[in-house]
Amino acid sequence: MSITATDAVVLDGAPPPATPVRRARLRFLRGGKTRTGLILLAFFVLLAVAGPWLAPYDPDAMSDQLLRPPSGDHWFGTTHTGQDVFSQILVGTRGVLVVGLLAAVIATALSVLVGVSAGFLGGAVDEILSALSNIFLVLPGLPLIIIVASFVPDTGDIVIAVAIALTSWAWGARILRAQTLSLRRRDYVEAARATGESTPRIILFEILPNLTAVIASGFVGTVIFAVLTEITLAFIGVADISHWNWGTVLFWAQSNQALAQGAWWWFVPAGLCIALLGTALALINFGIDEFVNPRLRTATGSSRKVRMRVGFTPVVRRSTGDGHHDHSSEHSSKEPRP
Repeated sequence: MSITATDAVVLDGAPPPATPVRRARLRFLRGGKTRTGLILLAFFVLLAVAGPWLAPYDPDAMSDQLLRPPSGDHWFGTTHTGQDVFSQILVGTRGVLVVGLLAAVIATALSVLVGVSAGFLGGAVDEILSALSNIFLVLPGLPLIIIVASFVPDTGDIVIAVAIALTSWAWGARILRAQTLSLRRRDYVEAARATGESTPRIILFEILPNLTAVIASGFVGTVIFAVLTEITLAFIGVADISHWNWGTVLFWAQSNQALAQGAWWWFVPAGLCIALLGTALALINFGIDEFVNPRLRTATGSSRKVRMRVGFTPVVRRSTGDGHHDHSSEHSSKEPRP
Protein backbone atom coordinates (compact mmCIF):
# COMPACT_ATOMS: atom_id res chain seq x y z
CA MET A 1 0.00 0.00 0.00
CA SER A 2 1.40 3.35 -1.01
CA ILE A 3 1.41 6.23 1.46
CA THR A 4 1.05 9.76 0.23
CA ALA A 5 2.78 12.77 1.71
CA THR A 6 -0.38 13.88 3.50
CA ASP A 7 -0.85 10.43 5.03
CA ALA A 8 2.74 10.46 6.21
CA VAL A 9 2.22 13.72 8.03
CA VAL A 10 -0.86 12.35 9.75
CA LEU A 11 0.88 9.10 10.70
CA ASP A 12 3.78 10.97 12.21
CA GLY A 13 1.36 12.76 14.52
CA ALA A 14 2.22 16.23 13.21
CA PRO A 15 -0.69 18.53 12.35
CA PRO A 16 -1.05 19.49 8.68
CA PRO A 17 0.45 22.85 7.77
CA ALA A 18 -2.18 25.57 8.22
CA THR A 19 -0.05 28.58 7.43
CA PRO A 20 -1.11 28.93 3.75
CA VAL A 21 -4.78 28.71 4.73
CA ARG A 22 -4.40 31.35 7.41
CA ARG A 23 -2.50 33.57 5.01
CA ALA A 24 -5.26 33.18 2.44
CA ARG A 25 -7.85 34.23 5.00
CA LEU A 26 -5.88 37.36 5.90
CA ARG A 27 -4.89 38.18 2.32
CA PHE A 28 -7.52 40.90 2.09
CA LEU A 29 -6.15 42.69 5.16
CA ARG A 30 -2.49 42.44 4.08
CA GLY A 31 -2.86 44.93 1.24
CA GLY A 32 -1.60 48.42 1.93
CA LYS A 33 -4.60 50.02 0.22
CA THR A 34 -7.03 48.02 2.32
CA ARG A 35 -5.29 48.79 5.60
CA THR A 36 -5.11 52.51 4.82
CA GLY A 37 -8.77 52.62 3.84
CA LEU A 38 -9.90 50.73 6.93
CA ILE A 39 -7.87 52.98 9.23
CA LEU A 40 -9.37 56.13 7.70
CA LEU A 41 -12.87 54.67 7.81
CA ALA A 42 -12.44 53.63 11.45
CA PHE A 43 -11.36 57.18 12.27
CA PHE A 44 -14.53 58.65 10.78
CA VAL A 45 -16.69 56.00 12.46
CA LEU A 46 -15.12 57.00 15.78
CA LEU A 47 -15.93 60.64 15.05
CA ALA A 48 -19.50 59.71 14.15
CA VAL A 49 -19.99 57.82 17.42
CA ALA A 50 -18.22 60.21 19.79
CA GLY A 51 -18.41 63.46 17.81
CA PRO A 52 -21.29 65.08 19.72
CA TRP A 53 -19.47 64.43 23.02
CA LEU A 54 -16.08 65.54 21.68
CA ALA A 55 -17.40 68.81 20.27
CA PRO A 56 -16.08 71.68 22.43
CA TYR A 57 -19.08 73.94 21.65
CA ASP A 58 -22.70 73.69 20.66
CA PRO A 59 -22.66 73.86 16.82
CA ASP A 60 -25.70 76.19 16.91
CA ALA A 61 -24.35 78.49 19.65
CA MET A 62 -23.47 82.02 18.50
CA SER A 63 -20.73 84.24 19.93
CA ASP A 64 -19.12 87.62 19.38
CA GLN A 65 -16.04 86.07 17.70
CA LEU A 66 -17.12 86.58 14.10
CA LEU A 67 -15.18 85.03 11.21
CA ARG A 68 -12.13 84.31 13.33
CA PRO A 69 -9.39 82.18 11.72
CA PRO A 70 -8.24 78.93 13.36
CA SER A 71 -6.84 79.45 16.85
CA GLY A 72 -6.42 77.65 20.15
CA ASP A 73 -10.00 78.38 21.19
CA HIS A 74 -11.52 77.52 17.80
CA TRP A 75 -9.42 74.95 15.94
CA PHE A 76 -11.26 75.39 12.63
CA GLY A 77 -12.23 79.03 13.11
CA THR A 78 -15.72 80.51 13.39
CA THR A 79 -18.55 81.49 11.05
CA HIS A 80 -20.06 84.91 10.42
CA THR A 81 -22.27 84.43 13.50
CA GLY A 82 -19.47 83.15 15.74
CA GLN A 83 -20.36 79.45 15.49
CA ASP A 84 -17.52 76.97 15.94
CA VAL A 85 -16.72 75.20 12.65
CA PHE A 86 -14.86 72.34 14.37
CA SER A 87 -17.96 71.46 16.41
CA GLN A 88 -20.10 71.55 13.28
CA ILE A 89 -17.74 69.12 11.51
CA LEU A 90 -17.73 66.71 14.47
CA VAL A 91 -21.49 66.72 14.91
CA GLY A 92 -22.12 66.49 11.16
CA THR A 93 -20.00 63.35 10.72
CA ARG A 94 -22.72 61.17 12.23
CA GLY A 95 -25.36 62.30 9.74
CA VAL A 96 -23.07 61.64 6.77
CA LEU A 97 -22.20 58.09 7.82
CA VAL A 98 -25.73 57.22 8.94
CA VAL A 99 -27.16 58.15 5.54
CA GLY A 100 -24.34 56.44 3.65
CA LEU A 101 -24.45 53.15 5.56
CA LEU A 102 -28.25 52.96 5.83
CA ALA A 103 -28.74 53.65 2.14
CA ALA A 104 -26.07 51.09 1.25
CA VAL A 105 -27.67 48.41 3.44
CA ILE A 106 -31.13 48.92 1.92
CA ALA A 107 -29.85 49.16 -1.66
CA THR A 108 -27.60 46.10 -1.28
CA ALA A 109 -30.43 44.05 0.22
CA LEU A 110 -32.73 44.97 -2.69
CA SER A 111 -30.05 44.27 -5.30
CA VAL A 112 -29.25 40.86 -3.79
CA LEU A 113 -32.93 39.92 -3.51
CA VAL A 114 -33.83 40.97 -7.04
CA GLY A 115 -30.60 40.10 -8.85
CA VAL A 116 -29.96 36.66 -7.36
CA SER A 117 -33.63 35.65 -7.60
CA ALA A 118 -33.83 36.71 -11.24
CA GLY A 119 -30.61 34.96 -12.20
CA PHE A 120 -31.24 31.70 -10.36
CA LEU A 121 -34.97 31.19 -10.93
CA GLY A 122 -35.09 32.31 -14.56
CA GLY A 123 -38.21 32.13 -16.71
CA ALA A 124 -41.07 34.54 -16.05
CA VAL A 125 -39.57 35.59 -12.71
CA ASP A 126 -36.37 36.65 -14.46
CA GLU A 127 -38.28 38.65 -17.06
CA ILE A 128 -40.41 40.49 -14.49
CA LEU A 129 -37.52 41.31 -12.17
CA SER A 130 -35.25 42.30 -15.05
CA ALA A 131 -37.92 44.65 -16.39
CA LEU A 132 -38.28 46.17 -12.92
CA SER A 133 -34.52 46.66 -12.70
CA ASN A 134 -34.41 48.27 -16.13
CA ILE A 135 -37.14 50.73 -15.15
CA PHE A 136 -35.27 51.87 -12.05
CA LEU A 137 -32.00 51.85 -13.97
CA VAL A 138 -33.14 54.52 -16.43
CA LEU A 139 -34.76 56.75 -13.81
CA PRO A 140 -32.70 59.91 -13.12
CA GLY A 141 -31.60 59.39 -9.53
CA LEU A 142 -30.70 62.85 -8.28
CA PRO A 143 -33.67 64.74 -9.82
CA LEU A 144 -36.06 62.09 -8.47
CA ILE A 145 -34.55 62.38 -4.99
CA ILE A 146 -34.89 66.16 -5.14
CA ILE A 147 -38.58 65.86 -6.08
CA VAL A 148 -39.26 63.33 -3.32
CA ALA A 149 -37.42 65.42 -0.73
CA SER A 150 -39.34 68.51 -1.79
CA PHE A 151 -42.74 66.91 -1.16
CA VAL A 152 -41.86 65.22 2.13
CA PRO A 153 -42.40 67.54 5.11
CA ASP A 154 -39.52 66.18 7.20
CA THR A 155 -36.46 65.43 5.06
CA GLY A 156 -34.34 63.94 7.81
CA ASP A 157 -31.50 61.45 7.48
CA ILE A 158 -33.82 58.42 7.32
CA VAL A 159 -35.93 59.84 4.50
CA ILE A 160 -32.87 60.84 2.50
CA ALA A 161 -31.28 57.41 3.00
CA VAL A 162 -34.42 55.56 1.87
CA ALA A 163 -34.82 57.82 -1.17
CA ILE A 164 -31.20 57.25 -2.17
CA ALA A 165 -31.50 53.48 -1.66
CA LEU A 166 -34.64 53.20 -3.79
CA THR A 167 -32.88 54.87 -6.72
CA SER A 168 -29.49 53.13 -6.52
CA TRP A 169 -30.15 49.38 -6.24
CA ALA A 170 -30.85 48.53 -9.90
CA TRP A 171 -27.25 48.58 -11.16
CA GLY A 172 -26.10 46.16 -8.47
CA ALA A 173 -29.04 43.89 -9.23
CA ARG A 174 -28.02 43.67 -12.88
CA ILE A 175 -24.46 42.72 -11.96
CA LEU A 176 -25.58 40.08 -9.46
CA ARG A 177 -28.02 38.62 -11.99
CA ALA A 178 -25.22 38.20 -14.53
CA GLN A 179 -22.95 36.56 -11.95
CA THR A 180 -25.74 34.24 -10.78
CA LEU A 181 -26.42 33.14 -14.35
CA SER A 182 -22.81 32.00 -14.61
CA LEU A 183 -22.97 30.13 -11.30
CA ARG A 184 -26.30 28.31 -11.42
CA ARG A 185 -25.03 25.63 -13.84
CA ARG A 186 -21.81 24.88 -12.01
CA ASP A 187 -21.13 21.30 -10.94
CA TYR A 188 -21.51 21.92 -7.21
CA VAL A 189 -24.91 23.59 -7.77
CA GLU A 190 -26.08 20.68 -9.91
CA ALA A 191 -24.84 18.28 -7.23
CA ALA A 192 -26.85 20.15 -4.61
CA ARG A 193 -29.95 19.88 -6.79
CA ALA A 194 -29.33 16.16 -7.31
CA THR A 195 -29.18 15.56 -3.55
CA GLY A 196 -32.58 17.19 -3.12
CA GLU A 197 -31.52 20.51 -1.59
CA SER A 198 -34.22 23.18 -1.59
CA THR A 199 -33.90 26.33 -3.68
CA PRO A 200 -33.48 28.72 -0.71
CA ARG A 201 -30.76 26.51 0.75
CA ILE A 202 -28.90 26.34 -2.57
CA ILE A 203 -29.04 30.13 -2.90
CA LEU A 204 -27.89 30.72 0.68
CA PHE A 205 -25.12 28.13 0.89
CA GLU A 206 -23.98 27.63 -2.72
CA ILE A 207 -24.63 30.86 -4.63
CA LEU A 208 -24.29 33.72 -2.14
CA PRO A 209 -20.88 32.68 -0.71
CA ASN A 210 -19.43 32.95 -4.22
CA LEU A 211 -20.93 36.42 -4.64
CA THR A 212 -19.54 37.84 -1.40
CA ALA A 213 -16.81 39.92 -3.05
CA VAL A 214 -19.20 41.33 -5.66
CA ILE A 215 -21.75 42.21 -2.97
CA ALA A 216 -19.08 43.84 -0.78
CA SER A 217 -17.76 45.90 -3.69
CA GLY A 218 -21.28 47.04 -4.57
CA PHE A 219 -21.93 47.94 -0.94
CA VAL A 220 -18.85 50.16 -0.74
CA GLY A 221 -19.70 51.81 -4.04
CA THR A 222 -23.23 52.54 -2.83
CA VAL A 223 -21.87 54.11 0.36
CA ILE A 224 -19.75 56.48 -1.74
CA PHE A 225 -22.73 57.37 -3.94
CA ALA A 226 -25.05 57.89 -0.95
CA VAL A 227 -22.58 60.11 0.90
CA LEU A 228 -21.98 62.33 -2.13
CA THR A 229 -25.69 62.50 -2.90
CA GLU A 230 -26.61 63.43 0.67
CA ILE A 231 -23.94 66.15 0.77
CA THR A 232 -25.15 67.45 -2.61
CA LEU A 233 -28.75 67.65 -1.39
CA ALA A 234 -27.65 69.55 1.71
CA PHE A 235 -25.42 71.87 -0.30
CA ILE A 236 -28.22 72.92 -2.66
CA GLY A 237 -30.62 73.35 0.24
CA VAL A 238 -33.01 70.47 -0.51
CA ALA A 239 -32.29 68.54 2.69
CA ASP A 240 -33.14 69.87 6.13
CA ILE A 241 -30.45 72.46 6.85
CA SER A 242 -31.20 72.32 10.58
CA HIS A 243 -29.54 68.88 10.70
CA TRP A 244 -25.77 69.30 10.69
CA ASN A 245 -23.63 67.45 8.17
CA TRP A 246 -20.72 68.39 5.96
CA GLY A 247 -23.05 69.50 3.18
CA THR A 248 -24.85 71.84 5.57
CA VAL A 249 -21.53 73.46 6.50
CA LEU A 250 -20.79 74.03 2.81
CA PHE A 251 -24.33 75.36 2.27
CA TRP A 252 -23.95 78.08 4.90
CA ALA A 253 -20.43 78.90 3.73
CA GLN A 254 -21.60 79.34 0.14
CA SER A 255 -24.73 81.26 1.14
CA ASN A 256 -22.68 83.79 3.12
CA GLN A 257 -19.92 84.11 0.48
CA ALA A 258 -17.14 82.66 2.61
CA LEU A 259 -14.79 82.48 -0.35
CA ALA A 260 -15.29 86.15 -1.24
CA GLN A 261 -14.65 87.11 2.38
CA GLY A 262 -11.46 85.07 2.52
CA ALA A 263 -12.87 82.72 5.20
CA TRP A 264 -11.21 79.60 3.78
CA TRP A 265 -11.45 77.81 7.14
CA TRP A 266 -15.25 77.74 6.79
CA PHE A 267 -15.34 75.36 3.79
CA VAL A 268 -11.89 73.75 3.52
CA PRO A 269 -12.27 71.36 6.54
CA ALA A 270 -15.58 70.01 5.24
CA GLY A 271 -14.10 69.54 1.78
CA LEU A 272 -11.10 67.70 3.18
CA CYS A 273 -13.34 65.40 5.23
CA ILE A 274 -15.37 64.55 2.12
CA ALA A 275 -12.18 63.84 0.16
CA LEU A 276 -10.67 61.68 2.92
CA LEU A 277 -13.83 59.65 3.42
CA GLY A 278 -14.16 59.10 -0.32
CA THR A 279 -10.50 58.08 -0.49
CA ALA A 280 -10.96 55.59 2.35
CA LEU A 281 -13.95 53.94 0.68
CA ALA A 282 -12.22 53.91 -2.70
CA LEU A 283 -9.12 52.24 -1.22
CA ILE A 284 -11.28 49.57 0.39
CA ASN A 285 -12.98 49.00 -2.95
CA PHE A 286 -9.58 48.69 -4.67
CA GLY A 287 -8.57 46.17 -1.99
CA ILE A 288 -11.66 44.09 -2.71
CA ASP A 289 -10.88 44.15 -6.44
CA GLU A 290 -7.31 43.00 -5.80
CA PHE A 291 -8.56 40.23 -3.50
CA VAL A 292 -10.98 38.95 -6.15
CA ASN A 293 -8.72 39.41 -9.20
CA PRO A 294 -5.18 38.03 -8.65
CA ARG A 295 -3.91 39.92 -11.72
CA LEU A 296 -4.35 43.21 -9.85
CA ARG A 297 -2.20 42.17 -6.89
CA THR A 298 1.24 43.75 -6.54
CA ALA A 299 4.37 42.86 -4.65
CA THR A 300 3.42 45.23 -1.83
CA GLY A 301 -0.15 43.99 -1.73
CA SER A 302 -1.68 40.60 -1.35
CA SER A 303 0.82 38.44 -3.25
CA ARG A 304 4.17 38.45 -4.97
CA LYS A 305 4.76 39.75 -8.47
CA VAL A 306 5.71 37.00 -10.92
CA ARG A 307 8.47 37.86 -13.40
CA MET A 308 8.44 35.89 -16.64
CA ARG A 309 11.76 34.52 -17.94
CA VAL A 310 12.21 34.44 -21.72
CA GLY A 311 14.08 31.67 -23.55
CA PHE A 312 14.00 28.85 -20.98
CA THR A 313 11.11 26.76 -22.24
CA PRO A 314 11.63 23.09 -21.22
CA VAL A 315 11.92 20.65 -24.15
CA VAL A 316 12.27 16.86 -24.53
CA ARG A 317 15.68 15.64 -25.70
CA ARG A 318 15.54 13.27 -28.64
CA SER A 319 17.84 10.28 -28.42
CA THR A 320 19.77 9.22 -31.58
CA GLY A 321 20.64 5.69 -32.58
CA ASP A 322 24.16 5.75 -31.13
CA GLY A 323 22.92 6.66 -27.66
CA HIS A 324 23.76 10.36 -27.89
CA HIS A 325 21.25 13.17 -27.27
CA ASP A 326 20.26 15.66 -29.91
CA HIS A 327 20.74 19.12 -28.35
CA SER A 328 19.69 21.14 -31.37
CA SER A 329 16.14 21.64 -30.15
CA GLU A 330 17.41 22.54 -26.66
CA HIS A 331 19.75 25.24 -27.97
CA SER A 332 17.10 26.64 -30.24
CA SER A 333 14.63 26.81 -27.37
CA LYS A 334 16.99 28.98 -25.32
CA GLU A 335 17.03 31.70 -27.92
CA PRO A 336 14.99 34.70 -26.80
CA ARG A 337 11.59 34.86 -28.36
CA PRO A 338 10.23 38.12 -29.74
